[in-house]
Amino acid sequence: MRTVGLPLMHKEPGERRDFLPEFITRLDEDGASEIVLEHGYGSGMGIAEQEYRNASPKVRFADYDSCLSQELVVVLRCPSENVFERLPKGGILLSMLHFPTRPGRVEKLLKLGVHGVSLDGLVDDRGRRFVENLQSVGWNGVREAFKEIAKLHPCFEDPGRRPIRATVLGAGAVGSHAITAATRYGDPKLRESMVARSVPGVEVTVIDYDLTGIESYMLDRLGATDLLIDATQRPDPTSPVIPNPWLEALPQKAVMVDLSVDPYDFSTDPPQVKGIEGVPEGSLDQWIFHPDDPAYDRIDPRIDTTNRRVALSCYSWPGIYPRDCMELYGTQIAPMTRVLLERDIDELDENSSCMFERAVARAEVSRWKKANSS
Repeated sequence: MRTVGLPLMHKEPGERRDFLPEFITRLDEDGASEIVLEHGYGSGMGIAEQEYRNASPKVRFADYDSCLSQELVVVLRCPSENVFERLPKGGILLSMLHFPTRPGRVEKLLKLGVHGVSLDGLVDDRGRRFVENLQSVGWNGVREAFKEIAKLHPCFEDPGRRPIRATVLGAGAVGSHAITAATRYGDPKLRESMVARSVPGVEVTVIDYDLTGIESYMLDRLGATDLLIDATQRPDPTSPVIPNPWLEALPQKAVMVDLSVDPYDFSTDPPQVKGIEGVPEGSLDQWIFHPDDPAYDRIDPRIDTTNRRVALSCYSWPGIYPRDCMELYGTQIAPMTRVLLERDIDELDENSSCMFERAVARAEVSRWKKANSS
């Protein structure tokens, strides 16, 4: 039995995602002794405090520090590292911790004796993530992109226009959803309407990563692209898939959408860059950037932003529909919180017969560090 804290994320105003009352009920049923929610929890999604109280008699509301001081802290996005000291030694932080790309975060958790368990590191025995929403990444990003295409092309709904031409970079998990979404304008109802009026559809060309390095081919492809979708998973995040000079080949009314959402990171040498060089980093406050948007000028000058088009980027495409997002995440995370409520984290067995226990054990920071040390 453990006490559970659910703090707000204290990120940008557009970040409204909190776990739903149904998740609180699961925590109660799985043995939480007390569930502490921060004042205002759920309010961004229109959920009243009373709905959480109705979900469990173990709920109480308190301030941020009180939530962080509980034995198990559950929050979707990682808190600022400067508050890690407020977590109890020996406590558990269950969050999107991104160990492979945040070595400093790993060391800080280890130094403080906090058992970080990374939601993005919870994988089955074949390495497939338990907590993910790749379908929403593909569909939400593509849906928003087509809204912009419709504004740019006055003949968008004209039966006499040519097909819309989409180029998808990458054919992995996200890319496969993006491909399907692109054939349907990101919106099945819109597609039905277009088909009913005999409007030509969408031609989708899929380019796997190993073909993207051929400049002559890519320039020809970009010249015939209305929608450019980056869904690549690069082996080297310090090298862009599409260097900015190549974007000169894109038609002026083309739209770019960043589904990989790799951040710019200048703390490394060489720095980590986005797949499409020069695309701004978007958030749940703003994910659409027109060529004259000041966000382009705020990008570090080491990044070439000379060639600009309408670009869409958001660190969390599922988050633009927060309730749907958290309903899914709550269902996916519940088996993991059950493990953490029923077992001492030091006793978790990576060879357990329970696949969720194996996953949680592997995703704990000290075990992850040991498994990934060279």
